[in-house]
Amino acid sequence: MSNKVLSIGNQFPAFTKKAVVSIEKGKEFTEITEQVGAKDGKWTVMFWWPKDFTFVCPTEIAEFNKKHSEFTDRDTVLIGASTDSEFVHAAWRRDHADLRDLKFPMLADTSKSLAEELGILDDAEKIAYRATFIIDPQGIVRWVSVYDLSVGRSVQEVIRVLDALQTDELCPCNWSKGEETLTTALALN
Repeated sequence: MSNKVLSIGNQFPAFTKKAVVSIEKGKEFTEITEQVGAKDGKWTVMFWWPKDFTFVCPTEIAEFNKKHSEFTDRDTVLIGASTDSEFVHAAWRRDHADLRDLKFPMLADTSKSLAEELGILDDAEKIAYRATFIIDPQGIVRWVSVYDLSVGRSVQEVIRVLDALQTDELCPCNWSKGEETLTTALALN
């Protein structure tokens, strides 16, 4: 990978991309921008997968969908993305039972410009790595994870990190929502 991965503290880049939001005829597509969450003061989680019609990718997408309400409960917009076209996304959703009822958009970065700007475009295959970005309401990247093409990520870990970031406190190793933060513990001493 020749590009440097966009990291913590950076402004998430501006973009306007087509996305699949439904499999209902005539309502499949919309345009979304980086402002999709920020305009309502929400956090954004954008996760990328390498290719549609593959094996590991639908397991992750389905798991994010199962946990969708956990993201919305945290005032967070969820966006899935790959470098496939919106037409391929729509066909995959119609074809794969676990993807038909997705509650979040599937962004199509067919120009590969956003993946390249994020630094997550594989040099050899020109597809996105399995990357996840947590972006605060001001559009600042607060967490990034990038996985090899063959390894699926833990959606529960994304939620745990989102919870920790939203406390705006010091959170120890393996901290989970509802547990005491270090900030609270230090204040009590």
